[in-house]
Amino acid sequence: MATKTSAAPATASEFLTTEDRIALLRYMLLMRGIEERAMNLYRQGKVPGSFYDGFGQEAVSVGAAFAAGPADRLCVLHRDLGAHIVRGVTPARIFSQYMGREAGVTGGRDGNVHFGDFRVGCVGMVSMLPDMMLVATGMAMAFKLREEQRVAITWFGDGSTSRGDFHEAMNWAGVQQLPVIFVLENNQYAYSTPSALQFAGDLHERATAYGFEGIEVDGNDAEAMFEATRAARERALAGGGPTLIEAVTMRMHGHAAHDDMKYVPKEQVEEWRKKDPIDRQVARVAELGTDVHALRAEVQELIDAATEEALAGPMPDPATATDRVYYEAGEDLLLGDGDAPWSGFAGGGA
Repeated sequence: MATKTSAAPATASEFLTTEDRIALLRYMLLMRGIEERAMNLYRQGKVPGSFYDGFGQEAVSVGAAFAAGPADRLCVLHRDLGAHIVRGVTPARIFSQYMGREAGVTGGRDGNVHFGDFRVGCVGMVSMLPDMMLVATGMAMAFKLREEQRVAITWFGDGSTSRGDFHEAMNWAGVQQLPVIFVLENNQYAYSTPSALQFAGDLHERATAYGFEGIEVDGNDAEAMFEATRAARERALAGGGPTLIEAVTMRMHGHAAHDDMKYVPKEQVEEWRKKDPIDRQVARVAELGTDVHALRAEVQELIDAATEEALAGPMPDPATATDRVYYEAGEDLLLGDGDAPWSGFAGGGA
């Protein structure tokens, strides 16, 4: 039976230490700072194509990814940069990726937000939403068949729920009771279509029809996202099947850099601006005695240095354009040993 959770816990999860709570803020600050800098680079013509960010949604990716274990696999979407950061992808590599440089995650071979480093457990994204639900479901099926203690996590927007891919993934995950966590980012708009014109009813309740747990969480609360994902992960590892987490948030920028989002009422934007996930976490860690000003300065220094490093890096050699485009034998994308760089929740063991 699907259930509906309270929006946000009044106190921190018992599984989060003070250092964990500060880390959640640091990752969110990094995500926002990197994307703000990248948007400026885009406007300067240094980031090709368009650009998509997750301004205002940082808690969704950071909180969920922080609850994952080293051997888990993350299917990350374009507004979920925080998941890459939590897994250890450095700002310099991210900026290099955005600008098509050789040092980028794909070595200049894929569009700026299309990347995933399987060595840290992140799967390169498919932009036809929500195809990554199917990828995550397939990975979870492999985990089940191999009797491995690991889960797959993926993110997708509310507009994705109108596509058949969503229902196919939900159905198979439910039938097979797979160890997969679906994080549904209800950010109020499917491009320019408001939620009221996109679906009827509560999205998380759709999980009931597929035979597994569905919950609603305050997507602007990193600690609430962490706790919901942690509990879903424990349930999956214990054989309890999938979970659909509806993270209620707001897309504070347009669909992409070219979109001025004039279709969004100003009152709605201002209402959600007061619910900023970073402001919420700042207030929490400040009460713990953290020097937030110093933390912000540290993050800004890291972003500045990473930007300079990426700008100084070379473009890829055109002669190698067809190298590393297709998978070649030698590296198993599913059977990683979990020893890749890891900077998330210490309790998320494999």
